[in-house]
Amino acid sequence: MTLYLKNALYLDYQTLEFSETNLAVEEGPHGGLKAVPSLPSPAELIGGDRVVDCRGRLVTRSFGCGHHHIYSALSRGMPPSAITPRDFVETLEQVWWRLDKCLDHDMTEASALIAALSCVKRGVTFIIDHHASPFHINGSLEIIAQAFERVGVGCLLCYEISDRDGLEIAENGLAEHDHYLGRGRPGLVGLHASFTLSDNTLKKAVDLAAKYQTGLHIHVAEDRSDQIDCLNRHCLKVVARLANFGVLDQPYTILGHCVYLDDHERRLVAGSRAWTVQNCESNQNNNVGLTGYKWTPRVMLGTDGMHNDMIRSAQAAYLTGRHTEAVSPGEIYDRFRAVHRYTAEMGLSGDADNNLVIMNYQSPTPLNSGNFPAHFAYGFSSNDVEIVIAQGRVIVENGRLISENEENIVAYAQQQAERLWAEIIKI
Repeated sequence: MTLYLKNALYLDYQTLEFSETNLAVEEGPHGGLKAVPSLPSPAELIGGDRVVDCRGRLVTRSFGCGHHHIYSALSRGMPPSAITPRDFVETLEQVWWRLDKCLDHDMTEASALIAALSCVKRGVTFIIDHHASPFHINGSLEIIAQAFERVGVGCLLCYEISDRDGLEIAENGLAEHDHYLGRGRPGLVGLHASFTLSDNTLKKAVDLAAKYQTGLHIHVAEDRSDQIDCLNRHCLKVVARLANFGVLDQPYTILGHCVYLDDHERRLVAGSRAWTVQNCESNQNNNVGLTGYKWTPRVMLGTDGMHNDMIRSAQAAYLTGRHTEAVSPGEIYDRFRAVHRYTAEMGLSGDADNNLVIMNYQSPTPLNSGNFPAHFAYGFSSNDVEIVIAQGRVIVENGRLISENEENIVAYAQQQAERLWAEIIKI
């Protein structure tokens, strides 16, 4: 099947060059995209071919999220804890670790479906996720993958291994990766953070990643408490500990946050193959602080489960970055698009050129290659997204999901949220 985009104002996401053209979009996980001088006549269209008129619309590459937590999708409006958290660790204990302990497979499926729905309606067609459901680990990654596939989202998954709930649960996390990766599914080996990991578990995780020639995905120095714990227990800072275990040597490793790194740690990360993910809104929400990221060439943007809107994440990163690192709109746009570099380096399917958004961006001022980054930083909105094409197939049209029944997904999420909240209040 070929999808033809007629009268497109096409923006090349890499060169920022605009062209008025017709596009042929090939279907499939590795499908291509090419400009065509003319379209087939109606009689020349073969079964499944379709023509979409994009006149007055902007067409460009769809978006990706470098760090998500779909397990938090049902948290909006959840019952508050009896104790108001005073710091980051208490926030984890009183909010997120209470929630993840209650998740079962149905709740996980609903979380994945509603997160995928919300992402694609905002133009996000690829998600790198970091999951946690310590009392329902087995099979959880496959549940998420299948939910994403139903909606049409590409993904790279892992489970958040941690010793915080005991050795057996840590071993279950390792086994879940072994099973999932052993079936040929693309994935990373997930870890929570240094302060919840024993040396034994960390070594086993690195060995497992090496077995499958993949990377690790871990939160790093999100809060000062991570560094304090590492110094007290291991007489090392976090990055040095991870480096000693080989975390930085694994290809495609992702380090989330990296807020509290000293210059030496930054040099270690920047000189390695690891990627860093900036999640400034989550950092603000958790009141852990903010930092800059110009010290590494491999930085991408995530949401950390705060929401599903990558344009919003990029604009928040730009506004905070004006203070922390004097960042420009163009530099933030590069971070916004860096996820595609990552997926290409890893050879992942589902994030090829045939993933596109068609946007109704009505600007009161001229738009061109030179000023596009400023339009992106100040004017773009996910509300402008009208059509989303994933792997060459239209999955969102007129702002509505068409690959699955949107109303059913929302109803299922609400049902499972009520079940989840009923369990949370018991803790």
